[in-house]
Amino acid sequence: MARIALDADIVIAFLDPGDDQHATAVAELRPRLAAGDELLAAATVYAESIVRPLQQRTDATVDEFFDAAGISIVAIDRAIARRAAVLRAEHQALRLPDAMSLAVAIVTDSALLTLDKSLRQIARRVQPSP
Repeated sequence: MARIALDADIVIAFLDPGDDQHATAVAELRPRLAAGDELLAAATVYAESIVRPLQQRTDATVDEFFDAAGISIVAIDRAIARRAAVLRAEHQALRLPDAMSLAVAIVTDSALLTLDKSLRQIARRVQPSP
């Protein structure tokens, strides 16, 4: 069983059949769910993932998914916030939400699951190989 930190893009695309990346998100996340991997999401990932559903009044779907999948929400503490800041300082193109997702992966010793190619490249450079 692996420990996986989720980025918001994969959660959003997985839950939205109309999303252009839905099929890719399903292909990436479904095997993790089936394997019973430990899934984590930064509190910021949860917040990003629920914005549109709140606007559409379908937010219960997001909470049901997080609960059914057993996704643990990781609070942003000082260590995670500092690691995200270091990542931003070292990678100027990295946006804060992505830095938070990657920081959670690093601090929790998890693999990062994201659809963002540039974020995956940064993760490969800064995370030790399994």
